[in-house]
Amino acid sequence: MNRIVYVNGKYLPENEAKVSIFDRGFLFADGVYEVTSVLDGKLIDFPSHQRRLARSLNEVGMVAPCTDNELLDIHRELVTRNSLHEGMIYLQVTRGEADRDFLFPENAKPTIVLFTQAKNLTNSPKIKSGYKVITVPDLRWKRRDIKTVQLLYPSMAKMEATRAGADDAWLVEDGFITEGTSNNAYIVQASGNIITRNLSNDILHGITRATLLQFAAEEGVTVEQRPFTLDEALGAEEAFITAASLFVAPVIEIDG
Repeated sequence: MNRIVYVNGKYLPENEAKVSIFDRGFLFADGVYEVTSVLDGKLIDFPSHQRRLARSLNEVGMVAPCTDNELLDIHRELVTRNSLHEGMIYLQVTRGEADRDFLFPENAKPTIVLFTQAKNLTNSPKIKSGYKVITVPDLRWKRRDIKTVQLLYPSMAKMEATRAGADDAWLVEDGFITEGTSNNAYIVQASGNIITRNLSNDILHGITRATLLQFAAEEGVTVEQRPFTLDEALGAEEAFITAASLFVAPVIEIDG
């Protein structure tokens, strides 16, 4: 693999890309990120990703490293330089480099990194065969609406699912499903109504989620935005997940 990546204003071969060991993203997971899908060489839902990035930066008190137009140009340039037809662009912004201290540095310059990943999004076997999920306690922090790089617990939950022969984990708090490890969760009732968790600090404000709800409204499908229990999920007619990296995929099994 010989990708061109973007690091702090420079396009570089991936093997030449470097960030400081004193970067707060490395030391404190003090950073936020976005993942934008690419289909036919085009960015999907990019304005929505920009808005969510701006919100995440604002919520953690971080300065944007570039303008919206500059960020769009960087994404397009990476698509071109890597001849990316289908896949994703990962963007990460951290508070920057400073000597290790829990207090935020006053004058640190944000670090910005972007890279591409070629991936089959539209014909993924899992989208066709469906996902098996297990349920695990939701032990994440209370600001899940901020898309931070603090992803250790979701990674642990996904590993637990893998060891159990499943594909992902649905996270449960106080008896209610919050979301998947990296996706929003939905169930479908016998009436055809869709239920998904309402937006709050408890879940990520998914971009694909918003698009799906818009499509549902246009088609006259009723969507209830509220917490739903594990028992409701187990008794549902159908279940599915959404994420920028997979769009929409069925859930075929919950807790085996």
